[in-house]
Amino acid sequence: MRDDEGPSDDLLLRRYAAGEALAAQLLLDRLAPRLYRLALRLLGDAAEAEDVVQEAMLRLWQIAPRWQPGAAQPGTWVYRVAMNLATDRLRRRRSVALDSVPEPADDAPAPFDALLETDRTRALEAALAQLPDRQREAVVLRHLEGLANPEIADVMGVSVEAVESLTARGRRRLAELLSARREDLGYQ
Repeated sequence: MRDDEGPSDDLLLRRYAAGEALAAQLLLDRLAPRLYRLALRLLGDAAEAEDVVQEAMLRLWQIAPRWQPGAAQPGTWVYRVAMNLATDRLRRRRSVALDSVPEPADDAPAPFDALLETDRTRALEAALAQLPDRQREAVVLRHLEGLANPEIADVMGVSVEAVESLTARGRRRLAELLSARREDLGYQ
């Protein structure tokens, strides 16, 4: 879960713990965009996604002095923290009726292709929201974030076989949920 160039996440975290501010910035630049995409896809709210990223990174900074090199990868650890924070927010949110949340206004006219893509994205997000939490997490991490099954297993704290099962069931359910909309979403 690190870029092919530059020091490893583990090394950057150790350097941050030793007082090197640049190491913290490099690690933040590397991890924050991925965490944000994950949280945004799970929560569907940019402000909440930013809050999750801030809290997850804060927890990483707090644990840095006690970090055990080789025990886990910082990127995997912080992904798990972000996913848990997002899940907690989703659980709290379920007590609010979805009909009471206003739809965001979009006054900007867009070309047909942009509208179609927006419809596809909304349909996918709505379908993802209907999946059980663990299936949604596995599908998002695998197919939207591009993580490999062993990485997902580490993030979710399950076996690789469980990840495979969760993603397969999640994909099947998504296909069921989206099948009636194939034509109006522009799929043949």
